[in-house]
Amino acid sequence: MRLSTVFLAFAISAFAALPALAETYKTPKALLKALYSYDTDRSDAEAPSPYSIFFSDHLNELLQADLDNTPEGDVGAIDFDPVVAGQDGTASNVRIGQPVLLDDKAEVEVQFENGEEVTLFYRLVREHGGWKVDDIANQKGDNPWSLSELLGDTR
Repeated sequence: MRLSTVFLAFAISAFAALPALAETYKTPKALLKALYSYDTDRSDAEAPSPYSIFFSDHLNELLQADLDNTPEGDVGAIDFDPVVAGQDGTASNVRIGQPVLLDDKAEVEVQFENGEEVTLFYRLVREHGGWKVDDIANQKGDNPWSLSELLGDTR
């Protein structure tokens, strides 16, 4: 009796998690709205990033390679949250620009407040039936960065 109850509870929780894992975003704006409303406490601790479900295969591969090549106890190439462009804080007053589409790629500017005005540039790709983040860049300020460049992407 207990085994069937445990199995039933496990099956229900597994099915409840499937929509989040299988979510596809039909538009770039839908992807970015979901990204900025995502609770990273729900993320898979084994994933290369708390945002892996939103990232492209290529970006996840770069993040995993960075993890694999970082000595235990060290931070790695990314020592901040690229979605909020900082180590602390949250994005408030998020404004998602009009996507520029070219076939299965898109570029979108996102502005928000996190202690100061932040502008990030997203490069998106369509894969697995929906849109995914392929790169994030902050091209303004004293220290411009691109997530893929920080991860050593050579493409």
